This record gives sequence, structure tokens and C-alpha cells, in this order.
Amino acid sequence: MVKMGEYNELKVIKEKSMGVFLDDGGEGILLPKRFVPAGTKIGDNLNVFLYYDSEDRPIATTQKPYGVLGDIVKLKVVNVTNQGAFLDWGLMKDLFIPKSKIKSIMMKNGEYLVKIVMDEKTGRLAATEKLEPFLSNEPLRVKEKEVVDLIVYRQTDIGYEVIINNLHKGILHNNEIYRNISIGDKFKGFIKNILPENKIDVAAGKPGYIRVEDETQKIIRLLKENDGYLPYHDKSSPEDIYSFFEMSKKTFKMAIGNLYKQHKIEFTKTGIRLIE
Repeated sequence: MVKMGEYNELKVIKEKSMGVFLDDGGEGILLPKRFVPAGTKIGDNLNVFLYYDSEDRPIATTQKPYGVLGDIVKLKVVNVTNQGAFLDWGLMKDLFIPKSKIKSIMMKNGEYLVKIVMDEKTGRLAATEKLEPFLSNEPLRVKEKEVVDLIVYRQTDIGYEVIINNLHKGILHNNEIYRNISIGDKFKGFIKNILPENKIDVAAGKPGYIRVEDETQKIIRLLKENDGYLPYHDKSSPEDIYSFFEMSKKTFKMAIGNLYKQHKIEFTKTGIRLIE
């Protein structure tokens, strides 16, 4: 069984002037000639993405879409009609979002956070801006300190609401934000706390000692790249530290403290120096 809207590993079963046909258990799915890798022959297995062409026929491509079925992604509007809007998702045919699935006022060239779904009425791949029905913290499939994928969902008074692993919602508090972020941004984070009623606090990066270990290695590398000295210390501003090291001041202080205890650096009046 082939899976529409996803990547499939399929065998080449015949060649035609318009391309090659891939085994789907029936007459085959066309991979147009312009997408056929050089040297492809009958019997080869190809990793392809399957979707529907403009005539709603299954078709294969070696192009990489910006998201697959079930993904939540930020996509750009290329056209708006009375029936909905068309979104650029990296393929020849744009992804349609029906008017009934739009929450905001979509404008051409605007970017919006959507989920790629299979439309219940037509059976075609489509998008929806209405994400709430797909997000729930009951039951939870994550645990504290687990590294997860985060998507910035919307801003709140205390920080940003984020989508966790395309499944749950959590809060990234303002005091955990050390760089500019915007709706739709994706990055790694971890589950900081699980609170009553399954409310979740998250943080960017990796938890605890893993993060410190990674950052100590980064500081050592930067010291070596700058002749063994850097003009940063525990009195430097959080903004200066983040601008240069891309880490919070708290993480920076933990990391240099760790390096000092290991006798790998020394503190000077103006910064830190590598001990050879």
C-alpha cells in the first residue's frame, strides 16, 4: 500500500517517454521524466514523495516538500480565491487551504502556520489553519527533561505558546527566550516542568548537564579561535553573551564555572583565558 502525502520507497516497473512508472500494486504511479535521477533503470528502488496532480491523479516526485502529511509548517500564500488560498509547499502543484479551514485574513505573500491534512470530503491533500483539534495534552506522550521539537504557535503575556512534537501545547516563558523568535519558528527544546492538569513549561536547547557539556566545548573552541582569550565574564550583559556565544548568561556562567573547576580556563579582570 502506498501512502499519499508521504515518502515511499517504490520500485521502477516500466519506462515511458514521459518518465518512469513506480510499483503501487496496480498500473503504476508516474514519476515525470524531469524528476527521474540519471541512470535510473527498471528494478531500481526510488525514494519519492506522493501527492495528487492538477487532475487529481496520484503522481510521484523527487522534489522535497516543506512538509508531509501531519506536519505543522509555516507556508507562504501564492494566490487567494473566493474558495480559499493556495500555499507554496515546494512542489509543482500548490497546496490548497479551503476557506472553511482559514482563521486569519490570508494575504498573498503572507506566511501562515498550517497543518497538512487529508481533506475528509475530497480525499485530497490540503491545509488547515485550525490547529486546536489536533493538539491535546491528554494523554501526554512526553516526560520531564525529554528533548522535543518545538514550533512557536502564538504570543502570550508570559511568553510564547509552543507546539510540542506536533501533538501538545506548552509555554516558553519570557525568561527562557534569549533571541528573537516569531510565529512558525522551529527549534529543539526540552520539557522543563510538567504541572498540574498536564500544563507544560519548556525551554530551548538541551537540559542540564548535557547542555553545559555542549556549551563548554563551544567555549573552548571559541577561545582557541581567538588566541586563547575572550573579553566576556560573569559581569558581561546577557545580550552581549547571547550575541557572541548564542547561549543564555545562566548557561554561560555554568559552563565557565565548569571549565574553571577543570583548570581549563582562568579568569582575568576583563575576560577568560585558556590554560594551555
